[in-house]
Amino acid sequence: MNPDSELAKLMSRFPRPGRVEWIGVRPGRRQMLIAVSSVEASEGRGLEGDRYSGGGKRQVTLIQAEHLDVVAKLLGLSTLEPGRVRRNIVVSGINLYALRDRRFRVGATLLEGSGTCDPCSRMEEALGPGGYNAMRGHGGITARIVEDGVISVGDLLVAV
Repeated sequence: MNPDSELAKLMSRFPRPGRVEWIGVRPGRRQMLIAVSSVEASEGRGLEGDRYSGGGKRQVTLIQAEHLDVVAKLLGLSTLEPGRVRRNIVVSGINLYALRDRRFRVGATLLEGSGTCDPCSRMEEALGPGGYNAMRGHGGITARIVEDGVISVGDLLVAV
């Protein structure tokens, strides 16, 4: 796409930055996420203490806080604890789907959206019957770490 086109300009404009609301890491396969107030993100290694630390396109998973409310309503719940959806970072105030192929900063850390984070069959275990379908379209995105840094609750998320 031509970066000077009107569409490219529209796609690069956001009404405001996002904000990190929650962070979690999972130390091992099939384990629950552990909430942390900050985490070190390292290029090529992932998030410190997370089982997905290492290379690849899925070093970090992000979900919108607003989608947690939607999924909770679809499941008939009043609230949904962030760790149950098995994503590393919950962000409010920005459309994460629009960042799936873009670079963005979370605090001092530079990330690059690498795809969508579609639900897996584990959502049935984590959320109960229908959890998989409740998460469809609301799973967030995956990202890889481009520049090291620390990500903390309260940090801003800004497209670059």
